[in-house]
Amino acid sequence: MRVDEVSKSFREGENETDVLRGVGLELARGETTSLVGRSGSGKSTLIALLAGLLLPDAGTVVFDGRDVAALGDAGRAQLRASRIGVVLQRDNLIPFLSACENVELAITIAGGRHARARARDLLSELGLGQRLHHRPSALSGGESQRVAVAVALANEPDLLLADEVTGELDSTTAEQVMGVIHEAWRERGLSVLYVTHSDELAARAEHRLGLSDGAVHLR
Repeated sequence: MRVDEVSKSFREGENETDVLRGVGLELARGETTSLVGRSGSGKSTLIALLAGLLLPDAGTVVFDGRDVAALGDAGRAQLRASRIGVVLQRDNLIPFLSACENVELAITIAGGRHARARARDLLSELGLGQRLHHRPSALSGGESQRVAVAVALANEPDLLLADEVTGELDSTTAEQVMGVIHEAWRERGLSVLYVTHSDELAARAEHRLGLSDGAVHLR
């Protein structure tokens, strides 16, 4: 994925806030990248732009040679279903489906087989083998976040975008979740970009970026 001179602003009433200003970065195939920045610096906005959930006001986001903005809503949804896994800070799960059903659905949409068995295996890897049939409302914040990671990995993506994936987890569970992500990276050669406040977790990535004053820089 390549990002060229991307800018994004939000307007509320008479006020307009510039969140990203001419951001540029490249995510190489099969490599891990961490992104660190203070709260409100635009990290979540950048993840949403990379995933095609938001469109830039200026500049381009290109995935595997294709301009994401030019794909249309259906094309961007298909891209997320088949090639890009996304873990957001919240609202990643369908509330009336169980943990297992959320993961099964993601596998089925991506055209995968043996959805039930694969969903159970993936959730068990994330320490949720006893919570398969619980709906999101019956899960803790940390458990919901782990289910969201399973959903993002369910389609065996080429690129994983994770926004504060360990933010609500204790240190032991955070290590477990990052272990699953890194194992998926090693086994499948996927590219990974993860946002974190932890310098320790950020240092585990091959490439380390920071976001401040609307621009990305090397750390």
